[in-house]
Amino acid sequence: MSDHTPVTSISEGNDAPIVAGASGRVGFVSLGCPKALVDSERILTQLRLDNYDVVNSYQDADLVVVNTCGFIDDAKQESLDAIREAMNENGKVIVTGCMGKGKDADTIRELNPGILAVTGPQAYEEVMSAVHQYVPPVKPEHNPFIDLVPAQGVKLTPRHYSYLKISEGCNHSCTFCIIPDMRGKHVSRPIGDVLDEAKRLVAAGTKELLVISQDTSAYGVDVKYRTGFWDGKPVKTKLYDLCLELGKLGAWVRLHYVYPYPSVDDIIPLMANGTVLPYLDIPFQHASPRILKLMKRPAHAENTLERIQSWREQVPNLVLRSTFVVGFPGETEEDFQMLLDWLKEAQLDRVGCFKYSPVEGAKANDLPDHVPEDIQQERWERFMELQQQISAAKMQAKIGQRMQVLVDEVDDEGAVARSMADAPNIDGLVYLNEFFDCAPGDVLEVEIDHADEYDLWATPVTLLQ
Repeated sequence: MSDHTPVTSISEGNDAPIVAGASGRVGFVSLGCPKALVDSERILTQLRLDNYDVVNSYQDADLVVVNTCGFIDDAKQESLDAIREAMNENGKVIVTGCMGKGKDADTIRELNPGILAVTGPQAYEEVMSAVHQYVPPVKPEHNPFIDLVPAQGVKLTPRHYSYLKISEGCNHSCTFCIIPDMRGKHVSRPIGDVLDEAKRLVAAGTKELLVISQDTSAYGVDVKYRTGFWDGKPVKTKLYDLCLELGKLGAWVRLHYVYPYPSVDDIIPLMANGTVLPYLDIPFQHASPRILKLMKRPAHAENTLERIQSWREQVPNLVLRSTFVVGFPGETEEDFQMLLDWLKEAQLDRVGCFKYSPVEGAKANDLPDHVPEDIQQERWERFMELQQQISAAKMQAKIGQRMQVLVDEVDDEGAVARSMADAPNIDGLVYLNEFFDCAPGDVLEVEIDHADEYDLWATPVTLLQ
């Protein structure tokens, strides 16, 4: 099967049988980040509500929807390849997502004459309008014994974890990024809506809520932390209050894309007392003040190390994940060495690193002194070698410890799980070899037996839930 085969593994309610008199059959290809995945889930839910069947092959579909990613050139090419494949295999294609705006949309139309429609990100109504136009909806007959759409909506993740998007867009103007152009300014979702969704997800079996947005720390800033209502009581539209309420639902709560604003300090006590996981995904990007200024990052690095130390004093098991860019235009060897020195002192737990690449429309393209590819590669290798050493030492220190893990799957070799330190698809795994007496979504206490640079091997001690 192709990597771009329309979505088939849609959990919790998406395996419903095809119903006679359905509106039609729609194939769906979902690409991109977790935020785009949530967009896909919303479109798929609306398709089900409008009585469409989601099918798992191009040949069976009346048309195909492709949700694209347009963040970097490689992602754009993957999206273009997926669109071309859908056009070749089916011929009736609707494109949505981050490539559906501006010049990228023009490129899509030029390369794919006859494409049905092209829309931008979060354009749920436009997508459904296009689907209705080319495959008209049929009003379903009421059948109380068949529920095509589960209460939590259609999900693209396994039943036991779910992404919870709390806002759209971004107010920053980072020179290497065009997300504000694609997704607009920061708009917070009403806190009552967010908490309602979270409650439905947990009731349907979600054991881990992954809070996402472009800038999670800025939740509520655009509405001046307006007081909303949920469960019969007032709740401020603010990250602290959101975390407080999410922590009462009984699931792991993991925070992603948190800028290191002073308001983050307020969240640390909630990690210390177990309300949310002791995990912060903070996109530091660099450590050189000069490079950060060229990047126009909203938070600088001068006091970051001191704040990290303070956080760890309050929460000794705090896990910090981040991403960095090497080879940014103007980066000198001195700037890069400053980044390595910062990394040694920060001792981050999980780190991703990317070589700078131009993004069409980004202001960084116009900066002078672009770093040659061979130097970028050499710096990337030095960065990753250092971080691998840091990660290996941290993982070795876990041997002999007991910890809770969440089971993701059980394969032929045994259970595969994650600890509180590991977000799905981007961090490490905990392998329980030859242990089969569990199911995805189970929470176990395990003892760590072995470790490599990124993953752990463990023996189960007890089933917690």
